[in-house]
Amino acid sequence: EIKTSFDDKTNGESMIQNRDLLTSIASTSLATKLDHDTSRVLSEAIVSSVQCIYPGSDQPIDLNRIEVMPMPRTTNESRFVNGIVLDHGARHPDMPDVLYNCKIMTLNASLEYEKTETQSGFYYSTAEEREKLVESERKWLDERCKQIIDFKRTVCKEGESFVIINQKGVDPLSLDIFAKEGILCLRRAKRRNMERLTLACGGSPIHSLQDLEESQLGYAGKVSQVTLGEDKFTFVEDCEKAQSCTLLLQGPNDHSLNQTKDAVKDGLRALKNALEDNAVVAGAGAFEVATSCHLQKNILPTVKGKAKLGIQAFCDSLLIIPKTLAENSGLDVQDTLLKLQEEHEASKMLVGLDVKTGEPILPSDEGIWDNVRVKRQSLYLSTVLASQLLLVDEVMRAGKQMGRQPQMEE
Repeated sequence: EIKTSFDDKTNGESMIQNRDLLTSIASTSLATKLDHDTSRVLSEAIVSSVQCIYPGSDQPIDLNRIEVMPMPRTTNESRFVNGIVLDHGARHPDMPDVLYNCKIMTLNASLEYEKTETQSGFYYSTAEEREKLVESERKWLDERCKQIIDFKRTVCKEGESFVIINQKGVDPLSLDIFAKEGILCLRRAKRRNMERLTLACGGSPIHSLQDLEESQLGYAGKVSQVTLGEDKFTFVEDCEKAQSCTLLLQGPNDHSLNQTKDAVKDGLRALKNALEDNAVVAGAGAFEVATSCHLQKNILPTVKGKAKLGIQAFCDSLLIIPKTLAENSGLDVQDTLLKLQEEHEASKMLVGLDVKTGEPILPSDEGIWDNVRVKRQSLYLSTVLASQLLLVDEVMRAGKQMGRQPQMEE
C-alpha cells in the first residue's frame, strides 16, 4: 500500500484531529524554502489556522478565510492570530488603544455627508439659510450617532466595550462623539476584511440603523491598536468559535516577507490537499523507489515486446527524483540509489533518503509526507507530455519528408 489513508471508523481519529501529522505535512513543504526555526514556528501556525477554518469532511476548504498579513519588523516573530488583523487604525487620538470583552458592530452605513446620486443642488440667498442647511445635515448625523450610542448602552454591561468597524466613511465630528463615549470606531474597512470579520467574531453585517438587535453583534476578547512607524494595525483577537483567522508574518524587509508569504501559501495548499484526499504518501523519494522496484519485479516480467522498453524507461525516469535529492545534497548518486534499492528489497518498506547523512530512512517515522494528488498528477502529466513531445517529433519528421524532392531514376 503506497498511500496512507485516514478513516474515522478504522483509526478512531480523523486527519484534522491528528495535529502531529498535519504539522509534519506543513513542515515538509516549508522546510525546503525557509530555515529550520522559522519553518517549525510557521508549521504550527498553519496547522492552527487550517483547523480554525475547517468546515467538515463533506465541504471544500476555503483558504480565502485565512488572511496572510505581512508586517515589516526587525524580528521574525510570525504567529497565528485567532481573529482578524486590520491594516489600519482609528482616526481619532482620544479613542482607546486596548479594549477587552468587546461587542463588535460590523457596520455598512454612512456616517458622513454624502453627495446625491442625481445632479442636484441646494441654493440659499443669505448666511442664515446656509447655517440652517448645515444644521439640518448635522442634526441627521447626530441622530444616527445617538442611535448607536443608545444601542451600546443597552447591550454593554459593566466591563464590556463597544467597537464599530464601518465599511463606509465616518466624519470627524461623529468620531469625536464616539471617542467621548469610549467607543473605538474604524472607518473605510476593506470589504474582504468585513466578510472575514463576521466569520471570525460572529454576528451579521448591519446595513441599516433601524431595529438594531444584540444578535447582530459579534464578540472579541481583545481589540488593540499597534503603531509601527507610520503604519497602524488593529488586532481583533480571542474570538469564540472563529471561522476565519490571520497569519501574521513579520520580517525585516520586503524580500524576506515575500519569500515567507509564498512558502506559507504552499504550506496551506499542502494541508488543504491532504485533508481533501484524506490520505498522504511517503516523501523523501520513497514513493518513486518503491514504484520503480514494483514495476521491475512484478510488471516487467509479464510484458512482452516493445512495451518492455517503455516500462523500463518509466522505471528509470521515476528514479530521477531520488537521484536529484542525492545530487542536490552533495552525495554520490549511484551509491545512494543502490543503498535505497537494497534497503527497500530487504525491508519491504517505504524507504526514503536522509539528505543530511545519505542513509536510508523511513519517511513515516521522520514525518516526511507528500500529497497524493500531487503524485497522481505528476505521473499523469509525465506520460501525457512525453506522448505530446513524441507526437511533435513525428509531425516534424513527416513534414520534412513531404517537402523533400522525389529522386529521379537514372
